[in-house]
Amino acid sequence: MPESWVNLGERIGSDLHVDLSGPGSRRAVLIRALRDAVREGWLAPGTRLPPYRSLAADLGLARNTVADAYAELVAEGWLTARQGSGTRVAERAAPPKRPRKPKPAPVRPATPAHNLRQGTPEAASFPRTAWLAAARRALSAAPDEAFGPGDPRGRIELRRALTDYLARARGVRVDPERIVVCSGFAHALRLLFDGSRGAGGGALRGPFGVESYGLRFHREILEGSGVRTVPLDLDEQGARVEELTEEPRVRGVLLTPAHQFPTGGPLHPARRAAVIDWARTSGGLVLEDDYDGEFRYDRVPVGAVQGLDPERVVYLGSVSKSLTPAVRIGWMVLPMQLVDGVLAAKGQREAWASVLDQLTLADFIASGQYDRHIRRMRQRYRHRRDQLVTALAERAPHITATGIAAGLHAVLRLPPGTEASAVKAASWQGIELDGLAEFRHPRAAMPAGDGLVIGYSTPGEHAYGAAVEALLRALPPSDALSESPSR
Repeated sequence: MPESWVNLGERIGSDLHVDLSGPGSRRAVLIRALRDAVREGWLAPGTRLPPYRSLAADLGLARNTVADAYAELVAEGWLTARQGSGTRVAERAAPPKRPRKPKPAPVRPATPAHNLRQGTPEAASFPRTAWLAAARRALSAAPDEAFGPGDPRGRIELRRALTDYLARARGVRVDPERIVVCSGFAHALRLLFDGSRGAGGGALRGPFGVESYGLRFHREILEGSGVRTVPLDLDEQGARVEELTEEPRVRGVLLTPAHQFPTGGPLHPARRAAVIDWARTSGGLVLEDDYDGEFRYDRVPVGAVQGLDPERVVYLGSVSKSLTPAVRIGWMVLPMQLVDGVLAAKGQREAWASVLDQLTLADFIASGQYDRHIRRMRQRYRHRRDQLVTALAERAPHITATGIAAGLHAVLRLPPGTEASAVKAASWQGIELDGLAEFRHPRAAMPAGDGLVIGYSTPGEHAYGAAVEALLRALPPSDALSESPSR
């Protein structure tokens, strides 16, 4: 049905466009068109419509069709019909005025402009060219059997490359038979503790010591497997491992001895020796999370605790900080008595870490490209750390950065009672970050004070300066007072 124009007469002085297209009978289409005209305000309240005979002639419709449409709209209340006054748009049919929207309150950016969360290396620095070259070499040299079902231990090429690297760079006492490849630290925890299928067959389900500040999801994995976690207090020498003797049922302890996460600093040498003595005496197990041990700036390298006793320490590492979390490869250097249990928990075939990525990483390490990448990123991250420290000294000298001798993050120590407001202020500045309290064990006895955990490795090189500027605007002023309980 064609669209038509209807002349409303000289008194109105305008035409009305009536859309007579669409599905339905001619009567239904006309009713819908007139109803829409009233609803949208094209026909104002009080407007007199043409007699149905005239409208029928203009539209080429039967008189009864138009008369029935008028009658229907009168019955619905859209039109009125009075003797001597004709048919008009009902006064109450006027479209309601839309309420004026209040001026929206300022809102923080939906997508943060600056990512200063810890735990992620700079994505743009992934060595794509070198990685591609390593992949080509690895695929060319790989034996045919590498393209079959994967060995749950991991490819022998990678385990050999890791054996050489970990012994040389981290002081780990290792051979390929002790290494089991996994997809990362969380996967390793599940292989060790996942109920009856875990490496200990349920024997590791007793209480486990953990540092009073650490990643929540690590604790959740343990507790989800029925393992109660016991927080160990922290001080300037790291975890107070002597507290393990106060819990005689504790079966082991999870530590970040090279660089305590998140507060920073290595575990003191005396405590490294003490935790090994405890493990030997109690039959306990030490889990060593060496999450960013390659990145050190102002101190001599700190070797792995595992080197003190390979039969009492599980050494855990991955490439998520050193290279990228996109390559899902980690490793466990195990006491020999745990190897079979971990393999049984993992299954008969490799279902987690891509064999092709394993082969590529093996070549990447063996060719020296991994070392070169670490050195290059160590220089870059050190420069970023120095930039942050300098900016604080110049513009916020009341804020100190700690835990900065190594790693990929710093803790900014804040005046007491200001952490929550600083996190909120950072959000308003478009900054994504975490407060120190986010990492505290719910049963920790000694709070570590107020602070912000700043991941200076995460932003792109071009964006880091702006991120630091925004951070400085979010920090509490030097005269910030502690919030009272009433506030």
